[in-house]
Amino acid sequence: MNICVLGAGSWGTTLALIMAQRGHQVNLWEFRAEAVRRLQTDRENREFLPGHPFPPQLQATNDIHRAVDGAEICIVAVPSHAVRSTARRLPDGPPHGATIISATKGIEERTLLRMSEVMTEVWGDKLSPDRFVCLSGPSHAEEVILGLPTSVVAASANIHTAREIQRLMSNDRFRVYAHNDLIGVELGGSLKNVIAIAAGVSAGLGFGDNTTGALLTRGLAEISRLGQHLGGKALTFAGLSGMGDLITTCCSRHSRNRYVGEQIGKGRKLKEVLDGMVMVAEGVRTTASAYELALREGIEMPITLQVYRVLFEGADPREATIELMTRELKQEC
Repeated sequence: MNICVLGAGSWGTTLALIMAQRGHQVNLWEFRAEAVRRLQTDRENREFLPGHPFPPQLQATNDIHRAVDGAEICIVAVPSHAVRSTARRLPDGPPHGATIISATKGIEERTLLRMSEVMTEVWGDKLSPDRFVCLSGPSHAEEVILGLPTSVVAASANIHTAREIQRLMSNDRFRVYAHNDLIGVELGGSLKNVIAIAAGVSAGLGFGDNTTGALLTRGLAEISRLGQHLGGKALTFAGLSGMGDLITTCCSRHSRNRYVGEQIGKGRKLKEVLDGMVMVAEGVRTTASAYELALREGIEMPITLQVYRVLFEGADPREATIELMTRELKQEC
């Protein structure tokens, strides 16, 4: 098949390599011309995924129209804040009949739209809901590229399209489940990054496993509460894009969101932490979006609230923890 991948970060590059290694022709798009020259010369992504050579089937370009020309599958793997601007580079929409796979986890700031909604707003009826898939789940690129066993979920309003992508991408090391709850999968994969920042703050403060267990459990409760209110299914949040991704992102040494929280827990300022990072921590922007969504919808999300206060209002992490622990006592279920 002819496949394009928009976004040459670690995850986009990993997906491009997986597809190329299976014999598909892959065009990997990166908007920075100098970065593309390095990709073409080095034949690997030394910036984000060093040590994994490109096979002949994988070519890099900064010409987005060339990248998508004739593509049957178009994987969008740019950061959430760049999805709208990337879609606008294709005013005629995606190639006719192509399946769009969103591999981006996030909620757009200000509009508070999911990635499928952002692309629909830009492309209108040029984007068929039946040909849109969200790929999500616990899938750190650093492990997937090494062939470590990984399971993810492909969700679409059209379950047949989800199953097509399931068959296309699955192998003995990368197992894809099909799902028809697009809303729940998109929200679960996005909102868990907020809780991962909280888990990192907890670690940075020197708290223990009891605290982490409480954060993951109560974090999942508030993710599910908002997700169901917005149209997701309850069971989705107990699946790979919910609990699975939450556990991985909150506990993994690869997690950029946990790293941000941990550094803040140790006393560093958010700007200082972000300025020292090459990769994007989606949870920072998602915290602001989730906070606004919770306010707009009238949904109680106490962990999200305290993460927002720590990140954007300068609240002391220890005091934020005390506020969580001394809230009005409640029944768990």
